[in-house]
Amino acid sequence: MVPPDLKVVAVTRIESQRSKTQKPALSGSQAARITELIRKTLELPNVSAVQVDYDATTSEREFYRSLLRELRAQLPDETPLSITALASFCIGDRWIKDLPIDEAIPMAFRMGTDSTRIQAMLADGHDFRGELCQRSYGIALDEPLSARFDPARRVYVFNSHPWKESDLGVLEERLRQ
Repeated sequence: MVPPDLKVVAVTRIESQRSKTQKPALSGSQAARITELIRKTLELPNVSAVQVDYDATTSEREFYRSLLRELRAQLPDETPLSITALASFCIGDRWIKDLPIDEAIPMAFRMGTDSTRIQAMLADGHDFRGELCQRSYGIALDEPLSARFDPARRVYVFNSHPWKESDLGVLEERLRQ
């Protein structure tokens, strides 16, 4: 529930892997259908921006790149397009640098095998690389913050559970620290 005049970002999560043994087809028709569905999120009330959340594997990157190009071409020019980005995409693996997006949100949580290294890098005051990755942060409500973040940046907060009013107090306290 949000106030009627609040602008919102429509987030679309893409899951491609059905099983460890069955690879996704990643066809042009799938990309066209996904693009159409994402574009339709602009018809929802108060949507002013679009975000794609897709943890593309190395073999899925060209599919994702072409999907984002087609999506950017179909969105109105004034509509911001962002993606969530695995933290590794924003420190060394810079394949996203030329994507047709306005922002890549580095997910500073659930970083897997890179977690210790990335947390240490951020705790030491180093930043994510690449202009697209230096506009915002993605954090999780259920994970501690181990870095100091630039307060001028936008913060996207992910919650693995339905939001409750008490979560806002937890979030405010964590961001204040």
